[in-house]
Amino acid sequence: VTVLERNKQFGGNLQSFARDKHLFDSGVHYLGGLDKGQNMYRIFKYLGIIDKLKLEKLDEAAFDKIILAGDERTFNYGQGYAQFRAGLVADFPAEQPAIEAYCAEIQRICAEFPLYNLHEQAPGPPAGTEALARDTQAFIASLTDDVKLQNVLGGNNPLYAGRRNKTPLYVHALVLNSYIQSAYRIVDGGGQIAKFLASIIRRHGGQLKNRVDVRRFVAEGKQVQYVEDATGERYPADVFISNIHPAQTYEMIETDLIRSAFRRRVLSLENSLSAFVLNITLKPGAFPYERSNYYCYLGDDVWTSMDYTDDTWPLSYSLFFSGTSRTKDYAEGISILAYMRYEEVAQWHDTYNTAGQPAGRGADYEAFKQRKTAALLAQVYLRFPALREAINTVYAATPLTFRDYMGTADGAIYGITKDYTDPLRTFISHRTKLPNLLLTGQNVNMHGVLGVAISALVTCSELVGLPYLLQKINAAQDN
Repeated sequence: VTVLERNKQFGGNLQSFARDKHLFDSGVHYLGGLDKGQNMYRIFKYLGIIDKLKLEKLDEAAFDKIILAGDERTFNYGQGYAQFRAGLVADFPAEQPAIEAYCAEIQRICAEFPLYNLHEQAPGPPAGTEALARDTQAFIASLTDDVKLQNVLGGNNPLYAGRRNKTPLYVHALVLNSYIQSAYRIVDGGGQIAKFLASIIRRHGGQLKNRVDVRRFVAEGKQVQYVEDATGERYPADVFISNIHPAQTYEMIETDLIRSAFRRRVLSLENSLSAFVLNITLKPGAFPYERSNYYCYLGDDVWTSMDYTDDTWPLSYSLFFSGTSRTKDYAEGISILAYMRYEEVAQWHDTYNTAGQPAGRGADYEAFKQRKTAALLAQVYLRFPALREAINTVYAATPLTFRDYMGTADGAIYGITKDYTDPLRTFISHRTKLPNLLLTGQNVNMHGVLGVAISALVTCSELVGLPYLLQKINAAQDN
């Protein structure tokens, strides 16, 4: 096995990076399903990394905190369905039947996705398909007329870039259920996951090559023969697995086996929005550390945060604490994310800037970042006034940062947008018309660590068989 990585650091959204000697995560701010026996725990146990990761369980009464516009209260998501229900019922006592119905339906949907639970698909029509064609926001609204509760139940939708009349219910259910089961933060950076996986690959005789910018898949007949990088070096193999965005993967292949109409369909698929991110280092002892995440809304509807104008941005933001082994009482760093469309930075499209290939984007770009930083912090200070005097340094990232480090054409943070009105159109198979080229990653199944782990499972099952893989994963729990 050979892994080719275009960046200096392996791992894509698993990458961590340091600012003023503090580690920040590029994408993995917290993980779900890590209690013993749960899906992500079982996968990490099989891989041999669960006992190596520095994990911190988030607040069991409030792993996520939802703050709505015009309301001083904080609405808490508890871990475990009993605590999750109890917290919401305490805030909405008249809505207990709706909250009970919501929890029951989320659990029912998740039970219908066998691979999510690391089980084989039973013979017959696949379960869970009705949840592919249901709108998340409409489902929530069908349970209760209480608009505030509707907003709270959809309150952490930035985890999947949720949209009204777009996001399928299964996406909401599979993502949220994982965190309700258990929620953890990785202390000292999620890059640990990539580091441990890389060492496992090397230990089993594989090799990893970084700073390899693959540009072409070269096929003869029905087989890919080799990939070629930007320097012209060729890498032959028997089987190729691409986690490059499918649209870009298909653009890199010259073959008549992939029809023009199919290429156009994949190229036309809408990607999720990108983000503007502030990574902030803090003065020692100045800002209390919390084992919680915040989702804060400045508008009346949690499903319309992407519909901002230049005057109304941001309509929401998410705040994540960075875990560090140096202190548990005070935060050393926080990350604040707000949606941002790629078109806002499109004028600097021709620039490229990474740690491996540093280059400036010009004074106008720096001024743009400063203007957006000031606008975002002005809103954050209204809810977190103590932050103003606690800040040491602020580093801003834009959709161009995501584009350059993650390789997506428009900096999309969650890959292809899922659409409940046409679920099969946004479904990308892990198989291609070339039998020895497979796809994997966040565009093929679901985004997030769990999503791409399941995607990898499906891809690898083409080589070794799904029953074998699931047996190995489930047997590892007893060791």
